[in-house]
Amino acid sequence: MADKDLKVAENAGGKWYVDENCIACDSCISIAPDFFAMNDDSSHAYVQKQPGSPEDEQACEDAKASCPTDAIGNDAE
Repeated sequence: MADKDLKVAENAGGKWYVDENCIACDSCISIAPDFFAMNDDSSHAYVQKQPGSPEDEQACEDAKASCPTDAIGNDAE
C-alpha cells in the first residue's frame, strides 16, 4: 500500500500519487500514459495529471493494480 507521507515531489496535486517505493518499472506509464510519467533521471514515475472522468479513474486504478511495489496511491481510499 502506497504511503502518502512518502509522495514523490513531482506528483500533480490531487488524490492520486506515486510514492518513494517506485522502482521505475514503467508499468503505470504503459497502462495510463496520460496520467503517469517518468521523472527526468528515470528513477521513478509520478502522476503528471489527475484523472477527471470515470474512464480516467479506471485507467489509474488499472495502473495501480499493475504496480509491483504498491507505490501508487489514492487518498480517497
